[in-house]
Amino acid sequence: MIKDFAGKTAVLTGAGSGFGLEMARLGARMGMNLVLADVQQDALARAAAEVQALGVQVLAQQLDVSDAAQMEHLAERTHERFGAPHLVFNNAGVGAGGLVWENTVQDWRWVLGVNLWGVIHGVRLFTPMMLEAAQEDAAFRGHIVNTASMAGLLNAPNMGVYNVSKHAVVSLSETLYQDLALVTDRVGASVLCPFFVPTGISQSQRNRPGELASGRPTRSQLIGQAMSDKAVSSGKVTAAEVAQAVFQAVADGQFYIYSHPKAIASVQTRMEDVILASNPTDPFAHKPELGEQLRQALREV
Repeated sequence: MIKDFAGKTAVLTGAGSGFGLEMARLGARMGMNLVLADVQQDALARAAAEVQALGVQVLAQQLDVSDAAQMEHLAERTHERFGAPHLVFNNAGVGAGGLVWENTVQDWRWVLGVNLWGVIHGVRLFTPMMLEAAQEDAAFRGHIVNTASMAGLLNAPNMGVYNVSKHAVVSLSETLYQDLALVTDRVGASVLCPFFVPTGISQSQRNRPGELASGRPTRSQLIGQAMSDKAVSSGKVTAAEVAQAVFQAVADGQFYIYSHPKAIASVQTRMEDVILASNPTDPFAHKPELGEQLRQALREV
């Protein structure tokens, strides 16, 4: 648990927008040193300039979190400039959908590369650094927060590639929490599972690398994109509120962080299906008209 953030160092991926940017703003207001990373250079530059204007030290690096060498360079620069970070927010993510068999190899490589491998790199590079600092300094406290999603606890249809990536992040984070508890009481972990919050994730294609382009989108992918745009843009909880909840969870040592606690009812239904070996419950049982609309759209010839 970190009770006092002033003077501490935070590493934030996906810092140019959404949760990452709001975390950077809060961290700056609390007097933290900030290491900002994002794939979008213009957004990163704006974020860095904004928080620097608040008088904090900033290290900004444009990178692709799926690239091991680029993440290793970020870790090296972080350690050289600030030493071991106290807070690591593995947050960069992209959204994609469509019927699961219609996702191309490029779709899988892109989504798993950013959403899962980005977190893997953050964990493998910064955890040892933090553990070493904790061993050398009894006062050191560190915390790692991985951004998953409610899609990491549920399996909504027509978004399988995203579900897979986020389930993996939840599993990685839960294991990280347990592994850390075996070796230290000075470094903790949390997983952020937001529901629909207005961020830039529904427009992730803007940053998709050319070598992972997937060609013309299928009908199911277009439908999924439209549904995602509507759901994300209509979200009532803000990214700033989620960022505040993340800092509070770090201070409290809380593992699961939710933006919409009421959505846990659907997770409970899924868990009951697992325990009872029941077939998966219809995800549209509470909104049958939405399910019928999706079925009709997908079955049109």
